[in-house]
Amino acid sequence: QVQFVESVGGLVQPGWSLRLSCAASVSTFSIYSMGWYRSDPGKQRELVARITSGGTTNYADSVKGRFTISRDNAKKTVYLQMNSLNPEDTAVYYCNAPVSTTLVIASWGQGTQVTVSS
Repeated sequence: QVQFVESVGGLVQPGWSLRLSCAASVSTFSIYSMGWYRSDPGKQRELVARITSGGTTNYADSVKGRFTISRDNAKKTVYLQMNSLNPEDTAVYYCNAPVSTTLVIASWGQGTQVTVSS
């Protein structure tokens, strides 16, 4: 069973940076595109960053220029570097492997809470 485990998020002030990591249990990690998602109460879970197996990245407009997704296939880990955080970035963040705009390969984990507040 494929599992993704996110690192601990945290409480940061506006303008600060935070890096999340996500470790995968799947042996064939390198073949999958990986994505970071976030959800906020009352809002649908959204894909904020995606990286293909070849390293091509895509970002939601709301995070473009501030967030950077990367991967280390040897460690089976995907990262999300978040800079210039603002309160609108407050959410629970998840990682998963998207196979389409709506489908992912694994059950959703617990995610990690990121709170941006002064």
